[in-house]
Amino acid sequence: MVSQTPNLVKPENMQSKTKIHIDPLPYPDRFDGIPDSLVLLIFNKLADVRSLGRCSVVSKRFNSLVPLVHDVFVKIDRVVTVDGDMDSEDDPLSVSSTKPRNLFSHLIKLVLFTLLKPFNQLRNTTNGPNKALLPQLSHHSPAQVLKNFTNVRDLRIELPAGDLGTEDGVILKWKAEFGSTLQNCVILGGTCVDRKPISDVEQPMEDNGSIPEPFYTNGGLKLRVVWTISSLIAASTRHYLLRQIIKDHPTLRNLVFTDADGQGTLCMGCKQLKEFREKPLAASASSNRTQVPASNMKLRYAPYLELAEGVSLQGATLVSIKPSVEGAGHGGSTSGNSSHSRKEVEAFAYGAFDGPSKAAVKALVKQRTYLLEMNGF
Repeated sequence: MVSQTPNLVKPENMQSKTKIHIDPLPYPDRFDGIPDSLVLLIFNKLADVRSLGRCSVVSKRFNSLVPLVHDVFVKIDRVVTVDGDMDSEDDPLSVSSTKPRNLFSHLIKLVLFTLLKPFNQLRNTTNGPNKALLPQLSHHSPAQVLKNFTNVRDLRIELPAGDLGTEDGVILKWKAEFGSTLQNCVILGGTCVDRKPISDVEQPMEDNGSIPEPFYTNGGLKLRVVWTISSLIAASTRHYLLRQIIKDHPTLRNLVFTDADGQGTLCMGCKQLKEFREKPLAASASSNRTQVPASNMKLRYAPYLELAEGVSLQGATLVSIKPSVEGAGHGGSTSGNSSHSRKEVEAFAYGAFDGPSKAAVKALVKQRTYLLEMNGF
């Protein structure tokens, strides 16, 4: 008996399995031959976190290298204001330093009359004092965007605008250095900036060892006090918002928090970052910012400064701020500590700004110095 094998009919919709083979390139891939260290060098020059994010989806190799980048630049396109209370562990930059301006102004008024010691303590000294943010994909904070970077050393964060509103023609710039609290701050201000010589410029007054009388009567001193308090509040708020980022990135050795307007800059180096991690941050009881310690303020004023390139500055003011408690309780020569502190403050002021602002600082440092004491707030 002969058995017959049935004929199997292959359905029309069934495809035969085939393998696709890619012909080798006629020439070697030179890019794959570039060492990882060189690719990382390119990424570090790129720095921008948005561009690095795009690079990370190009290939598996790029995806593994981007988190190892040392230098990162985070540009914040817009700031989201959140109403209501916020838990301390919530997104630190969602509430930003940019609450409504009227609230900011109210805070300034609140501390203005309790902050400064009476003006009769203002004295002249000739030798110095004694002593969704980010890529607009979603509302992520810089801390969230940076969480996948494991080896960040140099970080720069830029706000879309300055914190302080000023009238047209007014210049106001500040730079502050923080550890766990304020270490140095310099503020440069002027009531009018012009690029042409002004005929009706206020003439320099006779120097009798005290601030000119019109400086009191026309509100000039009060305006400088408001500038100072506003700048310190802005700086201490930015400092407070960096807590989570510093905690998440122990490799950080340099951090700069600035704005697109060039109005204010907060900086922290290796020494300051180490202090921040080792000493607890003292938060202000009234708002989400770091408490500003009691400080000595050196004020220099010139009715008119003529700078290079035809730039002139009226009501030029330079304020240098240093915590008064620094150096207290240590042994050694008080005069030696005072001299060292004075040189440190002046060096910080000289390096704070560039261009015409730097020239203004150099000119103002030569002016008579007035000392003002400020309570912590």
